[in-house]
Amino acid sequence: MRGVAAGAARRIDAGWRMALAEAGTCPTPRDAARLGGWTAAEVPGTAAGALRRAGLFDPEAPTRLHDNDVFFAAEFFGEGAHVLIFEGLATLCEVWLDDAPILASDSMFHRHEVAVALSGAHRLTLVFRALTKAFSARGRRAKWRTRITPNQGARLVRTTLLGQTPGWHPPVEAVGPWRPIHLLRAEATRAENVRIQSTLAGEDGVLKVSARLVGVRAATLVCGEHRAAMRVEPDGSVSGALTIPNVRPWAPHTQGAPNLYPLALEAGGVALDLGQTGFRSIEILRGADGRDFALRVNGQNIFCRGAVWTNASLIDLPGDAEAYAPWLRLARDAGMNMIRISGIMTYESRAFFETCDQLGLLVWSDFMFANFDYPMADAGFAASCQREAEDFLGETQGCPSLAVLCGGSEMRQQAVMMGLPFASVSLPLTESLLPEVAALLRPDAAYVENSPSGGVLPFSPSEGVAHYYGVGAYQRPLEDARRANVRFAAECLAFANVPQQATLDAHLPKIPPHHPRWKAAVPRDNSASWDFEDISEFYLRELFALDPARLRREDVARWLDFSRATSVEVMEATFAEWRRVGSSCNGALVWTLQDFMPGAGWGVIDSTGLPKPAYYGLKRAFRPRQIVVSDEGGDGLRLHIINESAQPLRARVELVLLKDGRQPVIRRETAVELPPRGARALWAVEMIGAFFDTSYAYRFGPPGHDAAVARLIDAATGATLAEAFHFPLRRAFATTPIAFEGRLAQDGSEWRLELQAPALLRFVHIDCPGFMPEDDWFHLAPGALRTIRLSARAGAGEPQAEISALNSSFRLRLSA
Repeated sequence: MRGVAAGAARRIDAGWRMALAEAGTCPTPRDAARLGGWTAAEVPGTAAGALRRAGLFDPEAPTRLHDNDVFFAAEFFGEGAHVLIFEGLATLCEVWLDDAPILASDSMFHRHEVAVALSGAHRLTLVFRALTKAFSARGRRAKWRTRITPNQGARLVRTTLLGQTPGWHPPVEAVGPWRPIHLLRAEATRAENVRIQSTLAGEDGVLKVSARLVGVRAATLVCGEHRAAMRVEPDGSVSGALTIPNVRPWAPHTQGAPNLYPLALEAGGVALDLGQTGFRSIEILRGADGRDFALRVNGQNIFCRGAVWTNASLIDLPGDAEAYAPWLRLARDAGMNMIRISGIMTYESRAFFETCDQLGLLVWSDFMFANFDYPMADAGFAASCQREAEDFLGETQGCPSLAVLCGGSEMRQQAVMMGLPFASVSLPLTESLLPEVAALLRPDAAYVENSPSGGVLPFSPSEGVAHYYGVGAYQRPLEDARRANVRFAAECLAFANVPQQATLDAHLPKIPPHHPRWKAAVPRDNSASWDFEDISEFYLRELFALDPARLRREDVARWLDFSRATSVEVMEATFAEWRRVGSSCNGALVWTLQDFMPGAGWGVIDSTGLPKPAYYGLKRAFRPRQIVVSDEGGDGLRLHIINESAQPLRARVELVLLKDGRQPVIRRETAVELPPRGARALWAVEMIGAFFDTSYAYRFGPPGHDAAVARLIDAATGATLAEAFHFPLRRAFATTPIAFEGRLAQDGSEWRLELQAPALLRFVHIDCPGFMPEDDWFHLAPGALRTIRLSARAGAGEPQAEISALNSSFRLRLSA
């Protein structure tokens, strides 16, 4: 535990058992002791996790846990005065020490401390009462109803909406001690109510820390090599401040280094570890018209890109760094610099934010409120919400990754879409209570009232924060990404993203699309007559002029590949639009980062942790040093060069127009220099020096080329930093036997794949069991040697690869 003397606290995490009981049949632990069906359980953990490990829980047809009372029990030993600390209990929970009740909790999101006197061996029993009755309770009438869940009573119970949103994920209900339980010696030296403010002022870091000390009266604040005596305040608390000159600021990894400093209090000869902190500044810019939304970090505007987090495991709801790290490293490696935690999920633990601190990922965290009209006139409910916010923000003290706090998700949007007049929608929770708590406990983070918000319609994409699904659920053409004038999309681009074939082979073997088991993994909105596979198929038809239903019937393998290519194409094209010079967009977060179950879910990473094809499209779209091509109609193609790094960029821009995918009809090159954080646009016709219909806008006969390739090449090393492709006839897609070459090579323990082709290859796919390629589902220009590093996964032997491309019937098989 942070702020506690070493050895003074321990987890109660061994010897736990769990059992289910019919609701109301076991009033006390003694009644439950007679239950059969006790099984081993892990704490922290959930009932679903314990049952699954015992082979008693099927995620595809889960047990309805909210219909039962759930008992967790364990024995532990202790002598003398102690404090039991419960980090999270989901949700209506009674805690019994031996045969005496010591705590009743009615919120999944509260932290509890209970003083106890121990005298040897004791039994701790947690009784989680069925939520079904609580969901049917009637509170003050809501001004609007939500369609996100059939449990309208969920607005009265402070628990997660995970497991309660039909069509989004399996109904796996959160029950159990999902966060750790600690036993702390009452007399132990410790710091409580710790408040940390670490900000950037010019080139200096400014640190302010306050705390209430137990066991000692005085302390010294230590940050790295800097120290300051803390002042004892009239109320007995201590406070201290430090200014660190020429501090190394914390920055998102796309803009700099995520520098961190160790932080501790020295008190009574004991070091109280407070973790690490970083120094940065955060601002929201609204623009001259007040309609904009942009994030400025350390005085630099940031194009925020990333995805919405779901959970490291819907079954277990883990909160440790080992569970978070694989997902967040993949996000960082894809060039993402922001992760959003939506209000329909759960608060993540401090370990989540510490992992993001280390990786250089900004975090946008909603408070866990979504869609409902919450009963804020109920003083008890309002007090519970305030305590919830205080507990969460207390847990994140000092974490620089927490950049944006948001009151919740789609509450104002839900009300307006249900027909309420704009002026009648008042949200005291997000308009006053939550911002007041945020200003007190995390004044260094920006606050947003709701997501989406801004404009006459609170969900207008052209103002403030949007949930943009013009390209996506609303089936608008790709050009809508520009037409909508998106300022900032806190979520966007939801598709049924098909995973790699290896995942389907392992988890959905021989299950055809449209089979009930296939469709179970395809998300849908609860009240919609369509699902997100319908959306993906709409864009498959638009992009490739193919009938997806016929393709699915006649050639399932090819339907799967074109579905994968659709996700890749839409992701890359949309972000190319949003990142071009002159775009109104300041950031966008894809819905979602990871899936809850194997299949064609929203995630760009599948539930096994394997990147989907869509992930690679985003990885290319998110490069800090980037080139993109935009089609400007009669003005032709425009090349946009972006340098987000802190270093100047000296490079060459090469433009090649290809005929029949092989023959260069035009090749031009020009030198460019960009300052740090700089961008520049070039017209293709300027580079060519004469008229050429690069966008095929004038239609004077057949096009003079069928592909344009733009490259950004480092002037010093000659390395290709980024490539962009444009196809004047996007829909034209012939398949021919283009034979290409490749080889596997090894540098020490590292493997790489080298590829070269005589003609343009589209959507090159690398199937290499046991290895993860650094790029996949990419286009390969003719003649260019492309090297792709291969990262070995656990248990991998020597690589064996099969390489294919959507426009070639040829397959290349390579062995080490």
